[in-house]
Amino acid sequence: MTKTHLELKSEQEKTLSSPRRRYGLLAKLLFLFMDVFYGQKRTLSKFKVLEVIARVPYQAWEHVAYIAMTHTYGKPHFARRVFDFVKESRSQQDNEQWHLLILEEIVQEKQAKENFFLYRFLPQVVAFAYYHVSWLLYVMKPAWSYALNADFEDHAEHEYMEFVRDNPSFEKERFESDFKKDYGEFDTLADLFRNIGLDERIHKEESLNRIQHARFS
Repeated sequence: MTKTHLELKSEQEKTLSSPRRRYGLLAKLLFLFMDVFYGQKRTLSKFKVLEVIARVPYQAWEHVAYIAMTHTYGKPHFARRVFDFVKESRSQQDNEQWHLLILEEIVQEKQAKENFFLYRFLPQVVAFAYYHVSWLLYVMKPAWSYALNADFEDHAEHEYMEFVRDNPSFEKERFESDFKKDYGEFDTLADLFRNIGLDERIHKEESLNRIQHARFS
C-alpha cells in the first residue's frame, strides 16, 4: 500500500537521522568508482546508473537458487524454501526495474544530455562485473553477498533521501508516468524519490535478515 505524503516525509527523516552502515571494501570501491566517473553531485542520470547495477545481485541469487532447485527437487520441503527465496529475489529485482524505468522516463522528459559511453556502455560493464562478484560471494558464503547488497542498498537509501532534501523544488514538481499503475501514484517527484529510498531500505533490511538466517540456521 502506498504511503501518504506525511508518512513518506517521516520515513525520510528517519533515514536522514540514521548513520550509514560501515561499508566493506568492495562497496567503498564501487562508490569511489561512481564518484570518480559520475561526480559526487547527486543527479538523475547518476541514480539511473545506480539502478542498472542494483538489480544484478538479485539476478545472481536467483540464478544460483534455480541451480540448487535442479539438484534438490528430490527434497520437496527444501526445494520449496529455495523456490520461495527465488520469488522474493524476483520481486526485489522487479522493484529495482521499475525504479530504473521511471528514472529513464524522467531523464528523457527533462532532456538531460548523457554521454553514451558513461551512461549506456559503462554501466553495463559494471553491472556485468558486479553480477559475477555477487554470484561468487554467494557461492563462497551467502552472508558475504548479502552484506555487500546491504551496503549498496543503504547507500542508495541515504542518497535518495538526501537528493530530496537538497532539491526542495521537487516538492512542487508533479509526478506523471506511464508506470504509475505498476509502481505507485505520488503527487510529486519528492514523494516518488522518498518512496524509492524507502524501497532501498526495505531491500537492505531483507538482506540483513538473510544474513541472520544464514548465521543461525
